[in-house]
Amino acid sequence: MAIRGGQGESLLAVTTGQPEVRERVDAARNRARVLAAAEQVFAAKDARQVTMEDIARAAGVGRATLYRRYPDPASIAAALLDEHERQLQEQLLRGEPPLGPGATPSDRLAAFYGAMTALLDRHLHLVLGAEVGDARFGTGAYGFWRMHVRALLVEAGVREPDGLIEVLLAPLAPEVYQEQRRRGVTQEQVADSLTWLSRRLLTP
Repeated sequence: MAIRGGQGESLLAVTTGQPEVRERVDAARNRARVLAAAEQVFAAKDARQVTMEDIARAAGVGRATLYRRYPDPASIAAALLDEHERQLQEQLLRGEPPLGPGATPSDRLAAFYGAMTALLDRHLHLVLGAEVGDARFGTGAYGFWRMHVRALLVEAGVREPDGLIEVLLAPLAPEVYQEQRRRGVTQEQVADSLTWLSRRLLTP
């Protein structure tokens, strides 16, 4: 999950040490076709039950072709999420406050929660396919969210920020959000509750 930093370095390179690879035109076209088909498959059924066979059939390619680029369905879901998460990362780095720099830590954390719950609401089927359980903690995007929250805690003067980072990110776990929506809690209600938490925790 890549995002360009101020020095032209991607988040992928920062978090994994792996450089980005430029695609050939035909490879990019094939990738786009596979991802478009996969988007429909993930939206049609429980993302955690999607198989490589499902995606290969929908894309009109062989499983061997699919496996040459992606090791499993979760990696395909992660690729689909990449652009959505990339846009949010860019807003956090250089967007208008309160999501971007220039607002108080509590306002920025509240705005981050609002943006993340909106992303979950729109793309939950993909997040469930890519970022559940331990897999969530290994994504480049999670590393970015973690650095962002830590920076806000440090700016707010929290004495032991590292012990709070996962606590503050836990409400954004896709399984948690799915259960809240299943129980009838709206995205706005979730965001409002997390805004209240932000104010109570980080307002001096």
